[in-house]
Amino acid sequence: MLNAPQTAVLAVNLGTPDTPTAPAVRRYLAEFLSDKRVVAIPALLWKPLLYGLILPLRGPRSAEKYAQVWLPEGSPLAVYTQRLAAAMQRELPQAQVRWAMRYGQPALQPALDALAAGGVRRIVLLPLYPQYSTTTTASIEDKLADWQARNPRIEARLVKDYATDPGWVEAMAASIRQWWQQHGRGDKLVFSFHGIPQRVANNGDPYPQRCEASARAIAAALALGEDDWAMGYQSRFGKEKWLQPYVEPMLWAMADRGVKRIDVACPGFATDCLETLEEVAIGFTATLAARGTQMRYIPCLNDSPDHARALVALAADQLA
Repeated sequence: MLNAPQTAVLAVNLGTPDTPTAPAVRRYLAEFLSDKRVVAIPALLWKPLLYGLILPLRGPRSAEKYAQVWLPEGSPLAVYTQRLAAAMQRELPQAQVRWAMRYGQPALQPALDALAAGGVRRIVLLPLYPQYSTTTTASIEDKLADWQARNPRIEARLVKDYATDPGWVEAMAASIRQWWQQHGRGDKLVFSFHGIPQRVANNGDPYPQRCEASARAIAAALALGEDDWAMGYQSRFGKEKWLQPYVEPMLWAMADRGVKRIDVACPGFATDCLETLEEVAIGFTATLAARGTQMRYIPCLNDSPDHARALVALAADQLA
């Protein structure tokens, strides 16, 4: 039996700057890019490059991009994550539902500390990354292990992956169906996932296989044929090879072949954020329009009831 004061679900997203300004973006990126799970370069080599070149250049550029998608209430990632946690709380009144960020605020370990101080004895950590990767979920797992070493009396469980969870897959499919009912269906559906370096996948990270499994499961739920959909990867950084195909050139090739209307969804993102709103919804749409093709972005699940119910079911499985 669940006991509300003693049981909690903590939904954890990636993180965001506090404001769309260069100093705030630099602070956020400094924490994010200092994680060895994200950048596996020895600190002696990486830190001078990070602080001497990357942060001074990327801070102002990224701040301009954040400003384009910033909501009146704040960062889209934070706003939608908070709303999602509230929707999950309505679906799971017998436990406490909270939210945190791996980088930035509200920080993960203080959130865990607050739950423990409030008498919680059972916690389910739910990373808002449907597809497991050593660059994302494993970093949260590291933080949880450090925290549990200091709090051994508290039972904590981690949802590692839900790439093909039936409830989540159906939530994704239902969202796309509803969008098509309202806006009409395009000639092609493209699933765009955040990329990782190919080197990381070559070292055993299962992320590309999990992304493909998600895409195939959603396509099957939508009863799509092989020619009706495609998938690729976005948001590459640096000069090394990342997972391919890269989405934007793939979209250009479709436009060159005469595809006139393309729908894009991002199943690797639980909530809309800089990468979905600025990079895809604004950036990809503009470059395709220049090629005579209409691209329509299908929003993330965000705080939809179907999304909240699917995530609560995942947490309840761990609490059972």
